[in-house]
Amino acid sequence: MKKQFTILPKIAALSVMAAFAAPVMAQSAGSNILGVGWFHLAPQDSSEGITAVSGTGVAVLAASGGGSTYHSSVGNADTVGLAFTHFFTDNIALTLDGGIPPTFHLTGQGGLSGVGEIGTAKQWSPAIVAKYFFGDANDKFRPFIGAGVTYVWYSSVNLSSGFQQSITRISSAGTTTTGTTSASLSSSTAPVATIGGTYNLNDKWSLGLSISYIPLKTDATITSTNANTGTSVYKTRLTINPIVSFASVNYKF
Repeated sequence: MKKQFTILPKIAALSVMAAFAAPVMAQSAGSNILGVGWFHLAPQDSSEGITAVSGTGVAVLAASGGGSTYHSSVGNADTVGLAFTHFFTDNIALTLDGGIPPTFHLTGQGGLSGVGEIGTAKQWSPAIVAKYFFGDANDKFRPFIGAGVTYVWYSSVNLSSGFQQSITRISSAGTTTTGTTSASLSSSTAPVATIGGTYNLNDKWSLGLSISYIPLKTDATITSTNANTGTSVYKTRLTINPIVSFASVNYKF
Protein backbone atom coordinates (compact mmCIF):
# COMPACT_ATOMS: atom_id res chain seq x y z
CA MET A 1 0.00 0.00 0.00
CA LYS A 2 2.85 2.38 0.82
CA LYS A 3 4.33 1.74 -2.62
CA GLN A 4 1.00 2.66 -4.27
CA PHE A 5 0.91 6.04 -2.45
CA THR A 6 4.48 6.66 -3.63
CA ILE A 7 3.55 6.07 -7.30
CA LEU A 8 0.35 8.19 -7.28
CA PRO A 9 2.10 11.62 -7.13
CA LYS A 10 4.31 10.56 -10.03
CA ILE A 11 1.27 9.59 -12.12
CA ALA A 12 -0.42 12.90 -11.27
CA ALA A 13 2.68 14.85 -12.29
CA LEU A 14 2.90 12.99 -15.60
CA SER A 15 -0.79 13.72 -16.23
CA VAL A 16 -0.26 17.47 -15.73
CA MET A 17 2.77 17.44 -18.02
CA ALA A 18 0.78 15.60 -20.70
CA ALA A 19 -2.01 18.15 -20.46
CA PHE A 20 0.43 21.01 -21.08
CA ALA A 21 2.07 19.10 -23.93
CA ALA A 22 -1.26 18.52 -25.72
CA PRO A 23 -1.78 20.61 -28.88
CA VAL A 24 -3.74 23.86 -28.53
CA MET A 25 -7.04 23.56 -30.40
CA ALA A 26 -7.31 27.16 -31.56
CA GLN A 27 -9.88 26.66 -34.33
CA SER A 28 -11.80 23.45 -33.87
CA ALA A 29 -15.36 22.20 -34.26
CA GLY A 30 -17.72 24.28 -32.13
CA SER A 31 -15.40 27.30 -31.86
CA ASN A 32 -16.91 30.79 -32.06
CA ILE A 33 -14.55 33.58 -33.12
CA LEU A 34 -15.19 37.33 -33.09
CA GLY A 35 -12.94 39.51 -35.23
CA VAL A 36 -12.57 43.30 -35.15
CA GLY A 37 -10.53 45.09 -37.77
CA TRP A 38 -10.31 47.38 -40.77
CA PHE A 39 -12.00 47.05 -44.16
CA HIS A 40 -10.40 48.70 -47.19
CA LEU A 41 -12.63 48.79 -50.28
CA ALA A 42 -10.97 49.47 -53.64
CA PRO A 43 -13.58 49.71 -56.45
CA GLN A 44 -12.61 48.46 -59.92
CA ASP A 45 -15.24 50.79 -61.29
CA SER A 46 -16.76 52.04 -64.52
CA SER A 47 -20.04 53.73 -65.42
CA GLU A 48 -22.43 54.01 -68.33
CA GLY A 49 -23.39 57.45 -69.63
CA ILE A 50 -26.44 59.23 -68.27
CA THR A 51 -29.66 58.49 -70.15
CA ALA A 52 -32.67 60.81 -69.97
CA VAL A 53 -35.82 58.79 -69.39
CA SER A 54 -38.43 61.55 -69.27
CA GLY A 55 -38.76 65.34 -69.22
CA THR A 56 -36.98 68.15 -71.07
CA GLY A 57 -33.62 66.45 -70.60
CA VAL A 58 -34.48 63.84 -73.26
CA ALA A 59 -34.47 66.44 -76.04
CA VAL A 60 -31.54 68.43 -74.59
CA LEU A 61 -29.22 65.41 -74.35
CA ALA A 62 -30.30 64.19 -77.81
CA ALA A 63 -29.53 67.58 -79.36
CA SER A 64 -26.11 67.71 -77.71
CA GLY A 65 -25.09 64.24 -78.81
CA GLY A 66 -26.44 62.44 -75.75
CA GLY A 67 -25.14 61.89 -72.26
CA SER A 68 -22.79 59.03 -73.16
CA THR A 69 -19.76 61.05 -72.02
CA TYR A 70 -21.30 61.87 -68.63
CA HIS A 71 -19.43 59.39 -66.43
CA SER A 72 -18.35 59.04 -62.82
CA SER A 73 -15.70 57.20 -60.80
CA VAL A 74 -15.95 55.76 -57.30
CA GLY A 75 -13.12 56.38 -54.83
CA ASN A 76 -11.65 54.00 -52.26
CA ALA A 77 -13.23 53.75 -48.82
CA ASP A 78 -12.20 52.52 -45.37
CA THR A 79 -14.24 51.50 -42.34
CA VAL A 80 -14.29 49.45 -39.14
CA GLY A 81 -15.36 45.86 -39.67
CA LEU A 82 -16.74 43.01 -37.57
CA ALA A 83 -16.71 39.30 -38.36
CA PHE A 84 -18.34 36.44 -36.45
CA THR A 85 -17.20 32.91 -37.38
CA HIS A 86 -18.55 29.55 -36.24
CA PHE A 87 -16.63 26.33 -36.91
CA PHE A 88 -18.91 23.39 -37.72
CA THR A 89 -15.90 21.08 -38.10
CA ASP A 90 -12.16 21.63 -37.69
CA ASN A 91 -12.05 22.78 -41.32
CA ILE A 92 -15.48 24.13 -42.28
CA ALA A 93 -16.76 27.44 -40.92
CA LEU A 94 -19.36 30.10 -41.64
CA THR A 95 -18.61 33.82 -41.25
CA LEU A 96 -20.99 36.76 -40.93
CA ASP A 97 -19.30 40.02 -41.99
CA GLY A 98 -20.56 43.48 -41.08
CA GLY A 99 -19.41 46.78 -39.67
CA ILE A 100 -19.84 50.52 -40.01
CA PRO A 101 -21.05 51.35 -43.55
CA PRO A 102 -18.28 53.09 -45.54
CA THR A 103 -18.91 56.37 -47.36
CA PHE A 104 -18.09 56.34 -51.08
CA HIS A 105 -17.27 59.53 -52.98
CA LEU A 106 -18.27 59.80 -56.65
CA THR A 107 -16.27 62.10 -58.95
CA GLY A 108 -17.32 63.36 -62.37
CA GLN A 109 -15.54 62.08 -65.48
CA GLY A 110 -15.80 62.97 -69.17
CA GLY A 111 -18.53 65.55 -69.65
CA LEU A 112 -18.83 65.84 -65.86
CA SER A 113 -15.11 66.30 -65.15
CA GLY A 114 -15.62 70.00 -64.49
CA VAL A 115 -18.11 69.28 -61.73
CA GLY A 116 -15.59 67.58 -59.45
CA GLU A 117 -17.31 65.58 -56.73
CA ILE A 118 -20.76 64.41 -57.82
CA GLY A 119 -21.88 63.18 -54.43
CA THR A 120 -21.51 60.66 -51.62
CA ALA A 121 -23.34 57.55 -50.44
CA LYS A 122 -23.09 55.08 -47.58
CA GLN A 123 -22.96 51.41 -48.58
CA TRP A 124 -24.46 48.67 -46.40
CA SER A 125 -23.22 45.23 -47.40
CA PRO A 126 -23.50 42.49 -44.76
CA ALA A 127 -22.20 39.19 -46.10
CA ILE A 128 -22.34 35.54 -45.16
CA VAL A 129 -19.39 33.44 -46.35
CA ALA A 130 -18.70 29.70 -46.11
CA LYS A 131 -14.99 28.98 -45.60
CA TYR A 132 -12.71 25.97 -45.80
CA PHE A 133 -9.64 26.14 -43.54
CA PHE A 134 -6.64 24.06 -44.54
CA GLY A 135 -4.48 22.19 -42.05
CA ASP A 136 -5.25 21.05 -38.51
CA ALA A 137 -7.04 22.88 -35.72
CA ASN A 138 -3.78 23.26 -33.76
CA ASP A 139 -1.72 24.72 -36.65
CA LYS A 140 -0.27 28.19 -36.11
CA PHE A 141 -1.06 29.38 -39.63
CA ARG A 142 -4.26 28.34 -41.40
CA PRO A 143 -5.00 29.55 -44.94
CA PHE A 144 -8.60 29.44 -46.16
CA ILE A 145 -10.78 29.94 -49.20
CA GLY A 146 -14.44 30.92 -49.16
CA ALA A 147 -17.53 31.82 -51.13
CA GLY A 148 -20.76 33.48 -50.12
CA VAL A 149 -23.28 36.20 -50.80
CA THR A 150 -23.88 39.81 -49.79
CA TYR A 151 -26.95 42.03 -49.88
CA VAL A 152 -26.07 45.63 -50.73
CA TRP A 153 -28.11 48.78 -50.26
CA TYR A 154 -27.33 52.48 -49.97
CA SER A 155 -28.33 55.33 -47.69
CA SER A 156 -27.46 59.02 -47.20
CA VAL A 157 -27.16 59.61 -50.96
CA ASN A 158 -26.18 63.29 -51.24
CA LEU A 159 -25.46 65.19 -54.46
CA SER A 160 -23.04 68.10 -54.66
CA SER A 161 -24.36 71.55 -55.55
CA GLY A 162 -22.23 71.59 -58.71
CA PHE A 163 -23.78 68.38 -60.02
CA GLN A 164 -27.29 69.52 -59.11
CA GLN A 165 -26.75 72.75 -61.07
CA SER A 166 -25.50 70.80 -64.11
CA ILE A 167 -28.55 68.53 -64.15
CA THR A 168 -30.90 71.47 -63.54
CA ARG A 169 -29.48 73.28 -66.59
CA ILE A 170 -30.08 70.20 -68.75
CA SER A 171 -33.58 69.76 -67.37
CA SER A 172 -34.50 73.40 -68.00
CA ALA A 173 -33.03 73.45 -71.53
CA GLY A 174 -30.32 75.86 -70.43
CA THR A 175 -32.60 78.55 -69.01
CA THR A 176 -31.90 80.14 -65.67
CA THR A 177 -34.10 78.49 -63.11
CA THR A 178 -34.18 77.12 -59.61
CA GLY A 179 -34.85 73.51 -58.82
CA THR A 180 -33.93 70.45 -56.80
CA THR A 181 -32.14 67.27 -57.81
CA SER A 182 -31.99 64.00 -55.88
CA ALA A 183 -30.69 60.51 -56.56
CA SER A 184 -31.27 56.95 -55.42
CA LEU A 185 -29.18 53.80 -55.87
CA SER A 186 -30.69 50.36 -56.35
CA SER A 187 -30.09 47.51 -53.93
CA SER A 188 -28.83 44.14 -55.14
CA THR A 189 -27.53 40.72 -54.15
CA ALA A 190 -23.98 39.82 -55.21
CA PRO A 191 -21.63 36.83 -54.81
CA VAL A 192 -18.47 37.02 -52.71
CA ALA A 193 -15.19 35.15 -53.30
CA THR A 194 -12.46 35.30 -50.66
CA ILE A 195 -9.01 33.99 -49.78
CA GLY A 196 -7.01 34.60 -46.64
CA GLY A 197 -5.43 33.15 -43.56
CA THR A 198 -5.25 33.31 -39.77
CA TYR A 199 -2.21 33.18 -37.50
CA ASN A 200 -2.98 31.74 -34.08
CA LEU A 201 -1.11 33.51 -31.29
CA ASN A 202 -2.51 31.16 -28.65
CA ASP A 203 -5.70 29.22 -27.89
CA LYS A 204 -7.80 32.41 -27.69
CA TRP A 205 -6.19 35.10 -29.84
CA SER A 206 -5.34 35.19 -33.54
CA LEU A 207 -4.63 37.61 -36.38
CA GLY A 208 -6.48 37.48 -39.68
CA LEU A 209 -6.09 38.83 -43.20
CA SER A 210 -8.42 38.26 -46.14
CA ILE A 211 -8.98 39.61 -49.65
CA SER A 212 -12.43 39.37 -51.24
CA TYR A 213 -13.88 40.22 -54.62
CA ILE A 214 -17.50 41.28 -55.15
CA PRO A 215 -18.89 41.69 -58.71
CA LEU A 216 -21.31 44.52 -57.97
CA LYS A 217 -23.48 46.84 -60.07
CA THR A 218 -26.03 49.45 -59.05
CA ASP A 219 -28.53 51.53 -61.02
CA ALA A 220 -28.69 55.23 -60.23
CA THR A 221 -31.93 57.17 -60.74
CA ILE A 222 -31.58 60.97 -60.80
CA THR A 223 -34.71 63.12 -60.48
CA SER A 224 -34.58 66.86 -61.24
CA THR A 225 -37.54 69.15 -60.61
CA ASN A 226 -37.59 72.82 -61.58
CA ALA A 227 -40.17 75.59 -61.80
CA ASN A 228 -40.11 76.00 -65.61
CA THR A 229 -40.18 72.50 -67.06
CA GLY A 230 -41.37 70.19 -64.30
CA THR A 231 -39.64 66.90 -63.60
CA SER A 232 -36.93 65.14 -65.60
CA VAL A 233 -35.66 61.65 -64.79
CA TYR A 234 -32.23 60.24 -65.70
CA LYS A 235 -30.63 56.83 -65.23
CA THR A 236 -27.13 55.40 -65.29
CA ARG A 237 -25.49 52.15 -64.21
CA LEU A 238 -22.41 52.02 -62.00
CA THR A 239 -20.10 49.00 -61.98
CA ILE A 240 -18.24 49.00 -58.66
CA ASN A 241 -16.65 45.51 -58.37
CA PRO A 242 -14.71 46.24 -55.16
CA ILE A 243 -11.67 44.33 -53.95
CA VAL A 244 -12.10 44.23 -50.17
CA SER A 245 -9.18 43.76 -47.77
CA PHE A 246 -9.86 42.93 -44.12
CA ALA A 247 -7.19 42.87 -41.40
CA SER A 248 -8.44 41.78 -37.99
CA VAL A 249 -7.66 40.77 -34.43
CA ASN A 250 -9.74 37.75 -33.40
CA TYR A 251 -10.86 36.27 -30.08
CA LYS A 252 -12.23 32.75 -29.59
CA PHE A 253 -14.96 32.10 -27.02
